[in-house]
Amino acid sequence: MHSVVVGTTGVTAHDVLAVARAGARVELSEEAVAALAAAREIVDALAAKPEPVYGVSTGFGALATRHISPELRAQLQRNIVRSHAAGMGPRVEREVVRALMFLRLKTVCSGHTGVRPEVAQTMADVLNAQITPVVHEYGSLGCSGDLAPLSHCALALMGEGDAEGPDGVVRPAGELLREAGIEPVELREKEGLALLNGTDGMLGMLIMALADLDSLYKSADITAALSLEGLLGTDKVLAPELHAIRPHPGQAASAANMLAVLKGSQLTGHHMDDAPRVQDAYSVRCAPQVAGAGRDTLAHARLVAERELAAAVDNPVVLPDGRVESNGNFHGAPVAYVLDFLAIAVADLGSIAERRTDRLLDKNRSHGLPPFLADDAGVDSGLMIAQYTQAALVSELKRLAVPASADSIPSSAMQEDHVSMGWSAARKLRTAVDNLTRVIAVELYAAARAVELREGLEPAPASRAVIEAARAAGVGGPGPDRFLAPDLAAADAFVRGGGLVAAAETVTGPLR
Repeated sequence: MHSVVVGTTGVTAHDVLAVARAGARVELSEEAVAALAAAREIVDALAAKPEPVYGVSTGFGALATRHISPELRAQLQRNIVRSHAAGMGPRVEREVVRALMFLRLKTVCSGHTGVRPEVAQTMADVLNAQITPVVHEYGSLGCSGDLAPLSHCALALMGEGDAEGPDGVVRPAGELLREAGIEPVELREKEGLALLNGTDGMLGMLIMALADLDSLYKSADITAALSLEGLLGTDKVLAPELHAIRPHPGQAASAANMLAVLKGSQLTGHHMDDAPRVQDAYSVRCAPQVAGAGRDTLAHARLVAERELAAAVDNPVVLPDGRVESNGNFHGAPVAYVLDFLAIAVADLGSIAERRTDRLLDKNRSHGLPPFLADDAGVDSGLMIAQYTQAALVSELKRLAVPASADSIPSSAMQEDHVSMGWSAARKLRTAVDNLTRVIAVELYAAARAVELREGLEPAPASRAVIEAARAAGVGGPGPDRFLAPDLAAADAFVRGGGLVAAAETVTGPLR
């Protein structure tokens, strides 16, 4: 199995995806082990001094004023983990928890946290044993990091709480550690705090959303091109010279993708035939502008994610000169903002896709297609309610686009009086990405049927490849009314699994 080596200078998005989704093994570099040991020496030296040091020999948050005597410090570290493991609600997904744990390990290995090498190795061992702590939906305000989610992970390292084993069954974490031959950790000064204080959950979800949206934006360009064909639209608006004079890179990429899909189509350029129209509707003509703006938002979010991947987020931190300093780097605002930005872009992309679908179904605007793409309109309802489902999903996307990061709720006796809500932004973005996939699947289903109903005119080779691959994947074609949910589920699986993009690229080559 592929291994990911964690050093002192961060990891890549590819590393996160490999561990979270593909179950890659994790190894610590010699450099990381040396940095861990050096930072621990500093913490041990400070712990031996009579002067209080936050996180080493004091309480936490609003309780930081109490100096903790040496004989109580191990108990203090256990207690912070136990008390902070206070999540509630449904379990979050396995891939999210693995990303969360891996990213916390990344920061621990930076040498800025003061955690012992053996604790870091235990974190890697738990990941490698495919043990996944139970983490709950609610418990993070995105400031002082994703506290409750990280605490549930730290609790499992101590052999407490519940976790999912490699067989998918939830059992006591201590049992799973014993079966894997992993010794539970006995936390020492600063270590409990260091395992809890980071933006790892929201960052992990951002990285996975970016990967999913990279595919979905290509998918949306393909379905927009199919809709343009189904509506007998013009591809002249996609000419590179038009997009060059408004030099947004995402817009140019989206237009180029649509043009590549439409190459060789006999369905484009008929807008001046029987019912002349000078211009296509905005949902068709402005598809590259809307999808392109979303692509540029993705690029900005990716830049933020790369910076955060290179960061060591903890409080306090161990500096190379031996100082241990408090800071506010755990505040999730940079990540929270882009999570919210992406939710807005996702809602708009879903919205314009739904408008194209509606246009395909309306006989007054579809330029000769049957009402609702029905086989025998009146006897058959066609795709009428498929569009209802799509509209419901888009309405939900709009609600999910309301920013979480614009909110803040004080906590910890007003010590933590301005929080980021980044975890909440990440959770709603995951739902939005999931729903966008369904929205694109409905447009694919409608556009493919519309193209096939244009008898006597051949679609572009790429469009034909997409339709044939969809049919092979169980996505049904035109005909009398039938149980529609299985067809839509097949379309969803086709988009979600990457089949749509793969089919188009057999003709176009790699899309941008």
